[in-house]
Amino acid sequence: MIGLVAVTNAGKKAAQELANAWPDETILYEGAAAQSLPAAFGECSQIVAFLAAGATIRLVAPLLRDKQKDPAIICVDEGRRFAVSLLGGHAGGANTLAQRVADVLGVEPVITTASDAVGISALDQLGWPIEGDVAGVGRAMLDGEPVGFLSEGIWPIPALPENVAVDNSVASNQLLVTDRLVDFQERVAVLRPPSLVVGVGASRGVSADEILELIDSLLADAQLSIHSVRHLATIDVKADEVGLVEAAKRRGWALHAYPASALAEVSVPNPSERVRAEVGTASVAEAAAIFGGGSLLVGKSKSDRNVSMATAAIARHSPRGRLAIIGLGPGARDLLTPRAKEELRRASVVVGLDQYVEQIEDLLRPRTRLLATGLGNEEERARSAIVEAKKGYAVALIGSGDAGVYGMASPALEDFDGTFDVVGVPGITAATAAASLLGAPMGHDHCSISLSDLHTPWPIIEQRVKAAAVGDFVVSFYNPRSKGRAWQLDSALVLLAEHRPATTPVGLVRAASRSSESVTLTTLAELITTGTAAVDMFTLVVVGNSSSKFVDGQMVTPRGYDWKS
Repeated sequence: MIGLVAVTNAGKKAAQELANAWPDETILYEGAAAQSLPAAFGECSQIVAFLAAGATIRLVAPLLRDKQKDPAIICVDEGRRFAVSLLGGHAGGANTLAQRVADVLGVEPVITTASDAVGISALDQLGWPIEGDVAGVGRAMLDGEPVGFLSEGIWPIPALPENVAVDNSVASNQLLVTDRLVDFQERVAVLRPPSLVVGVGASRGVSADEILELIDSLLADAQLSIHSVRHLATIDVKADEVGLVEAAKRRGWALHAYPASALAEVSVPNPSERVRAEVGTASVAEAAAIFGGGSLLVGKSKSDRNVSMATAAIARHSPRGRLAIIGLGPGARDLLTPRAKEELRRASVVVGLDQYVEQIEDLLRPRTRLLATGLGNEEERARSAIVEAKKGYAVALIGSGDAGVYGMASPALEDFDGTFDVVGVPGITAATAAASLLGAPMGHDHCSISLSDLHTPWPIIEQRVKAAAVGDFVVSFYNPRSKGRAWQLDSALVLLAEHRPATTPVGLVRAASRSSESVTLTTLAELITTGTAAVDMFTLVVVGNSSSKFVDGQMVTPRGYDWKS
């Protein structure tokens, strides 16, 4: 929960705004700060204090333990100008919280963490456990000193600064990415990738202690890090085994369970006919560990007890890349979602149309690799993104509007084979951006139709326009007109005119939210009469339904309450 601590009237008003915006996440603390702030410190994982920074520091100083346990603290000044990340910038998420507060209150976020301030990746924010001399190596990264980088495979981590490179293998500072145990030395930091899967076979009634003792012993003997365990795996009939479920819960591991038929297809070195007779597969621990393409590192082993009730095996799995498909919205920076910004910062490779890449380049971490191409080539861009994700990189595939609406998500996922992780990041569509400028044209049922016949034959487009006309849908026409396609929009408008009044409102919105934005209101008859020469590929055409109307310069489609009996 996020504690909101306020003592003045202005602070209480701002705190209430956050409480209204985040009703399920916040607790309001009022009264004297000497009591309310320590109370929030003990009860919440994050705090927004509407207090002076000095007062906040003095009150929490006696309570501080370490950055992994202390709550994140943001200070908002009395004049509502700044949201200062005061404590727990990385580990507690204060930097992110400062931005969230800024988005709600309209203040300026102040990030005091050095790595975020200069735009490089903080070692403890790469998403994985990290051990060793984190402070020393992190400081070297900030100071621009050479840092050697050694990784066992390509992993989906954000772009690293220029001074962190494989070529610096003899540098005094080293950053390793490995699941192997290493001797920790000064100026050596180790990132633990999620590369290990532990397969577990269990008898009914096995205890969590027995399972964890076995896993810890096998990892130690094999010189493997417990922090690199991705998940536990077993057969589906053991998915509810109490001891196994508890073991996974204690360590924060997911538990994956597979059917016997799937495990039976996995080739293992130590099959058992007795196990096959009991559960339908000759292997549980080894097969579950290997399932999905892993390489067996530790074969099936029993727990070291008089009556063994658990077996385990360990497999190493190749890195899974990550493809974030991001909608950038209509173009204005303030209409780019916080989640999109976060995903752009997380990427090490960005793929997109050159003008869109230029649009967000300042948001990327230094040394992010850019794969930008010109107009067209959507399929080629999608293929490029997939190739990079399959290699193991963290990839951002970007496009305008929402990636799932006439965007890059479809070509990227048409032949998805499950070999990398996919994250969809929604964006504000051209239709909703245009609608906000027109008034409320989509107040009732509406649809979007692309008039480009480059990928869809015109007879099919025509059929869809006729269906929208008969169904009395509000229609948003994407790709309405270009130099090579000058007649399709006129034809579509004539089709709509057969089923709705000549006075039907029409909105033309060009370059919504950009500096060249223009909005034109007209009617269906007027647009057909005067022609559509002013419409181009940057224009969205919104045609109302038979109930749409103009209300003092606004295009409005009633929600239909008047139709109720």
